[in-house]
Amino acid sequence: MSLTHFVLEHASELQGGIVRRNIRDVVAGKIAILIASGIFKIGDDLPSERDLASALQVSRESVRGGIQILAARGLLSVVHGSRTRVVSDEVGAEFTRMREPRLINGYGLDDIHAARLLVERPVVGDAAERIDDETIRFLREAVKTQRAATEDPVRFLISDREFHLAVYRACANPALADFVGDLYAYMMEHRCRAVAEPGAIARSVGDHEAILAALEARDRARTVAAFDTHLERIYRTTQDVLGPGDPSAA
Repeated sequence: MSLTHFVLEHASELQGGIVRRNIRDVVAGKIAILIASGIFKIGDDLPSERDLASALQVSRESVRGGIQILAARGLLSVVHGSRTRVVSDEVGAEFTRMREPRLINGYGLDDIHAARLLVERPVVGDAAERIDDETIRFLREAVKTQRAATEDPVRFLISDREFHLAVYRACANPALADFVGDLYAYMMEHRCRAVAEPGAIARSVGDHEAILAALEARDRARTVAAFDTHLERIYRTTQDVLGPGDPSAA
């Protein structure tokens, strides 16, 4: 089974209920969520089709089709000879699945960090015991993409999201995987700033490599410990970006 087919068959966000969507719709949904979560903002240029295809582990043709869908809905502007640009962040419920990604930002950083530790530990622990070889291969490709994106925060974050969601889904509880995925989206605009700091991406990739090694060993305790280290890094770097005067830092 190819990585693309694996993504289509296993990812809860890639399933459209009774009616299965084609891969262009899947890619459109992924890009739309990146807009809704603040990784892409109005006026931003999208990465190249090649870089998006690498980060999402799909073909360039699928990326092109997804972009066309979002352009038709007024979210993207496509001009021949220029980079595709975000022109609206009014992402509808068809892409957010009735959840508003930005609502999570109403909570304080300390509360989100505590929630992630409480919920994410059992999720990734279960993932370590249930993960299959296809997901491991998917994660290896994601880490490979991240190693090549140490100077490109946006491309890294796209792949970072794919990495985390794949691990969460491996727990085999879609409700928990979706809930933890929502927590992951917290203050993504600030995460963009945090990973732009010198050496930040390389350190996160190192965390991912440790997580992947633990998952490959199907070692629950080691996987939880690796995620604890990673979550603590996310917490500290987001706190640094917010600063002591920001009420969200509490």
